[in-house]
Amino acid sequence: MRYLILIHSNPRSRALWETLTDEQRMEFGRGHMALGEELAASGELVVSNGLTGPELAKRVWVRDGETVTSDGPFAEVKEYLAGFYLVDCETEERALEWAARTPDAQLGGAVEVRPILDMSTLDL
Repeated sequence: MRYLILIHSNPRSRALWETLTDEQRMEFGRGHMALGEELAASGELVVSNGLTGPELAKRVWVRDGETVTSDGPFAEVKEYLAGFYLVDCETEERALEWAARTPDAQLGGAVEVRPILDMSTLDL
């Protein structure tokens, strides 16, 4: 089963980040690199990546057949997706174990685990 481990950022986590020393920030990054290497070695990593801040985001929708885009961020958004790991694990418990090992979770940040829908099982 595939699970998406979503790493969120919010005002509390950004404030905590500002209190970290340069060395602590480097260790945080090394923690993500090490976790990615461990996930890859386990054979459970599908892909992972960090995301840029929402100020570089674009929103896309189609109205009357025309594509419309707008820039982010959006004033009402206080929490945003900062990165992800897509893992393929035997159980949800295993995905939760990996999520708990993210540097973000270790610092008390918001980490979410969501199952990926298996579209091959749908009768479309």
